[in-house]
Amino acid sequence: MALVGKKFPNLAVDAMSEMGDTYRINVLKEAVDNKKKVLLFWYPKDFTFVCPTELHAFQAALGELEKRNTIVIGASCDTPEVHFAWLNTSKDNGGIEGITYPILADTHRILAQELGILDAEYSMDENEEMVYSGGNVPFRATYLIDEEGKVFHESVNDMPVGRNVNEYLRLIDAYAHVQQHGEVCPANWEEGKQAMNANRAGVAEYLSQN
Repeated sequence: MALVGKKFPNLAVDAMSEMGDTYRINVLKEAVDNKKKVLLFWYPKDFTFVCPTELHAFQAALGELEKRNTIVIGASCDTPEVHFAWLNTSKDNGGIEGITYPILADTHRILAQELGILDAEYSMDENEEMVYSGGNVPFRATYLIDEEGKVFHESVNDMPVGRNVNEYLRLIDAYAHVQQHGEVCPANWEEGKQAMNANRAGVAEYLSQN
């Protein structure tokens, strides 16, 4: 389900804090009520291999994201208790000790199903019985949500492919530039580079200078 240009689903989900507290988070309200952008990233499972590298990478980028008025929220379909156990496992042992942003525990898969990001397929066999395949865990889906709750980026990676956190910083910078200046950002745009006006003259001027 393509969400870009639409409001993020208005759903509350259990979450686990670094202190071991379980509470509810509504991603849409986090953006709108706090007037902040939200970077929501899903990963397949706790206690796996690529996943902790991503969680630590987002943690390392928290300062840069905070400068950009952006909240980070992780998410999987593990239980809050499993999240807390992983939070209490050292980095040397593949854990995520030191992660400070909240992690959604979408145990009932309500939000993940709404987003259509689960590795799950259903079909009928020759006896007209339902056959299920897949791990029923989320792919590496990422959503960037603006201060009004609108999704301005979504992407989904297959399980083995980790994300590049710097690309999300670039996307947030580009969207903030559009918000502030009303210009559009061409291919490979980065903060400090030339943007352009969204008309023929603007494109012609940009191309003539690049």
